[in-house]
Amino acid sequence: VVIGGGPGGYVCAIRLAQLGLKTACIESRGSLGGTCLNVGCIPSKSLLNLSQEFHKVQNLSSKGIEVGEVKLNLPKMMKSKDKAVTILTKGVEFLLKKNKVTYYQGTGSFKSQNEIIIKDDQNKETTIKAAKTVIATGSVPVSLPGIEIDEKVIVSSTGALKLEKVPKKMVVVGGGYIGLEMGSVWSRLGAEVQVVEFLDHITPGMDKEISSEFMKILKKQGIKFNMQNKVETIKNNKSGAVVLTVDKDGNKNNFDCDVVLISVGRKPNTNSLNLDSVGIELDEKKRVKTDKMFKTNIENIYAIGDVISGPMLAHKAEDEGIAVAENIAGQSGHVN
Repeated sequence: VVIGGGPGGYVCAIRLAQLGLKTACIESRGSLGGTCLNVGCIPSKSLLNLSQEFHKVQNLSSKGIEVGEVKLNLPKMMKSKDKAVTILTKGVEFLLKKNKVTYYQGTGSFKSQNEIIIKDDQNKETTIKAAKTVIATGSVPVSLPGIEIDEKVIVSSTGALKLEKVPKKMVVVGGGYIGLEMGSVWSRLGAEVQVVEFLDHITPGMDKEISSEFMKILKKQGIKFNMQNKVETIKNNKSGAVVLTVDKDGNKNNFDCDVVLISVGRKPNTNSLNLDSVGIELDEKKRVKTDKMFKTNIENIYAIGDVISGPMLAHKAEDEGIAVAENIAGQSGHVN
């Protein structure tokens, strides 16, 4: 049984089935593909592409190409993005069916070492037995202490992909690639975007030269950066919210906006798994501890993807999904 139908989970389930094991895949979202296909890589790249096209057409006259008034039809653009997502998620569902993987829609959790409870959206419970289980439940966005994400005014990347109108002003809290990606989309569509970052550079973890060049490109787009600023509080008001920050010199700053995008990282999605009931060990960052074969401290339970250590990237999860499937099937699957 694979708990989670994201890039790691569905790839793992398909490979297990191809290797001759009777396999089930459990997914709580209602559609397969995980964060990547539903609220991550695919919809964000779709909007990046569409917003770039809009931005290009708006600026054609400066190159001697005269066009009429360029208007944004945001609902239509969102439908185009949703269509791309639906085609791919349905494609994954077809692949599970083709490879004879049993697909359960619901939230999976451990009843015991060999029993998984699946609770559907009607709270109906089904218990299935598993000789071996792979945890592939991915990750969820992190908020700041004391700040609640409502996905309307204070949004995560999920909410930023579904805004119903272009905000006049948007504040992006966090200078990582996810926040900057969405900031770039809404900037091209007409929002005034301010980025608030605690560090002195954007995209932490990337090469400094790439980081500085990237910032130059984003500044040309009109995005404004407020580096070495710590968010103190975010207060809602009638028009949206005010982000209160303190810079490195102790100066306080206020940023008025319609929408605040909180993009300060992600954490493993393990809360609903009932890991304590089987004694699965977590590390200090609440990630599932595994050995080089992706095995947890419980002999027949494995974990891959965002729930374990390493970069939270779709292709990493996919690779681990194939490796652990081959290990489980007795082959010499590569190790991490």
